Amino acid sequence: MTFNGDLYPSAGASVVMTTKGDMVDYNTERQRLGIGSTGQVLAVAGGLPVWSDASSITHSIAMEIAASDETTALTVADDKVTFRMPYNMTLNAGIAGVRASLTTAGTTSGVTTIDIEQGGSSILSTLLTIDYGELTSYTAATPVVVGTTALTDNSEITVNVDVLSGGATETGLKIQLIGTLT
Repeated sequence: MTFNGDLYPSAGASVVMTTKGDMVDYNTERQRLGIGSTGQVLAVAGGLPVWSDASSITHSIAMEIAASDETTALTVADDKVTFRMPYNMTLNAGIAGVRASLTTAGTTSGVTTIDIEQGGSSILSTLLTIDYGELTSYTAATPVVVGTTALTDNSEITVNVDVLSGGATETGLKIQLIGTLT
């Protein structure tokens, strides 16, 4: 086998490239992968590179919002935090889409119950709960159910604490919203 000055075999990549922007693909042998059209991105389908419309690509995203400080015990209250969505987002289902965490867990029986509203209406069919002694809703006995997955750009999102555990010692509430940009 002979090599050219670029350390590629003479029958290799430089032979299959014919047009500016070409790339080399390899399935069973080296072959030309021509440049895509304007607005296309390189993706993988069936284990092979393909050009795809950029709008068909989903962009996963996660937001974490602090709904309290780290040391002050939570209180039952609406409007623990209110913010505006910076973009359109489609939430994943269940705990893959909405989670809550604490810095300090509740110390006696009961659960911490949190609601999230968009424009004054709950987005949850079953509210977020954090069991006493736990720091996350991820392991809650009652899993969250997301009823409204579409969060809209500039919509007002409010986090409410509806119930605290018997000790009311919870601190450091944070909410995670996980999904895709739409």
